[in-house]
Amino acid sequence: MMNDFDNAILNIAQTTPEQTDYTGEDGLLYCGKCRKPKEAYFPKESAAWLGRDRHPAECDCQRAEREKREAAEKERSHRETVERLKQQGFTDPAMREWTFANDNGKCPQMKNAAEYVERWEEMQTGNYGLILWGKVGTGKSYFAGCIANALMEQEVAVCMTNFALILNDLAASFTGRNEYIARLCSYPLLILDDFGMERGTEYGLEQVYNVIDSRYRSNKPLIVTTNLTVEELQHPEDTPHARIYDRLLSMCSPICFTGENFRKAAAQEKMKQLKRILNGEKK
Repeated sequence: MMNDFDNAILNIAQTTPEQTDYTGEDGLLYCGKCRKPKEAYFPKESAAWLGRDRHPAECDCQRAEREKREAAEKERSHRETVERLKQQGFTDPAMREWTFANDNGKCPQMKNAAEYVERWEEMQTGNYGLILWGKVGTGKSYFAGCIANALMEQEVAVCMTNFALILNDLAASFTGRNEYIARLCSYPLLILDDFGMERGTEYGLEQVYNVIDSRYRSNKPLIVTTNLTVEELQHPEDTPHARIYDRLLSMCSPICFTGENFRKAAAQEKMKQLKRILNGEKK
């Protein structure tokens, strides 16, 4: 005997016929568009217990419409997740534009960034980090940003920041410093941009070491961009720097960035364009 719950479910599941629908030779309702049944028979033993012999079924049209709705909802949820990750993970909104799609193709090392993303699970499992070193303007930060954006598109949480901001945050919070560093180290991938440009005070160096050491102990990959050379990292000037660099070199493999200064080249081209404009030349 059916209870109120069974009745409610069956009433909700009633098939509503469309104008073009029709009843087939088997007595079931069929879709007038795809010619597939919109109903199916219960097994005889169930029909006797339920007090009816059929239940709604998906025709091809209904299935396609449902799958379309589900795909749209999945994409909406994905875009919301990616947007949240980028809001939380980037300290500068401009970094959102540092993508493989926007790459000008002038950085020969960019193929390594794509490979890092493609083999992310292996990079994460093996705790493979990178030190991106070279002169100013050679594409190190953009390289790291491409990795960050691509992984966020895969719903991997990444934090890309720098020690100037980290030290300011730590100085502003006398309590909760351990929690702050722990949160930084909770990201599957941490990217520290412009390493070595922060203030070299005793306090600053101690906090830099705390972050690097905590990341080391978290056993998660770290990517660092720096204008320091490998030679300078291998031969630090004093003990505080030696502690930091030793940790860094044990976590990350160096990639050297060579070539022209992209920012300088872009500035020169912009200057040329300005001169042409001021001289009345057409574009």
